Amino acid sequence: MPTWEAATYLTENLFGEKPNPRLLTPANPHEVTTQLLHRLYQPIVEAASREIMLPSDSVVHIFTDISLIGNSAVLIVLFPGHNKPQQLLMLEATKAWDLVFPDAASLNAWAEERYRRLVNALRSKMTEFEDDLLKSAM
Repeated sequence: MPTWEAATYLTENLFGEKPNPRLLTPANPHEVTTQLLHRLYQPIVEAASREIMLPSDSVVHIFTDISLIGNSAVLIVLFPGHNKPQQLLMLEATKAWDLVFPDAASLNAWAEERYRRLVNALRSKMTEFEDDLLKSAM
């Protein structure tokens, strides 16, 4: 999604009153909620991945389990490559319709908190992988 389109989308969908009425009225609310969560978390994941500089064969994926009446789950998983097991980096339960912010500062604070948690989780996992690599080389 181009930056200008993302900015318009987020502005139209993240600011206003709770609960977010745009998520409760569409013909396909699961799809709309999935798009919202992916568009919120994907830039955070990309920024954290650049901060840590993941190996080229590593990939971070976002998975969602949508609930229209309770908490939806957002899972961020590291696929480290080289037949290593996947690693859960973040599991967050959230009511998507409550993800509405009064202003840009509160949205930025929310995103910064998740970014920091994800960077710390990635650093921890990369350290574990380096330790395992050193142990296997001995």
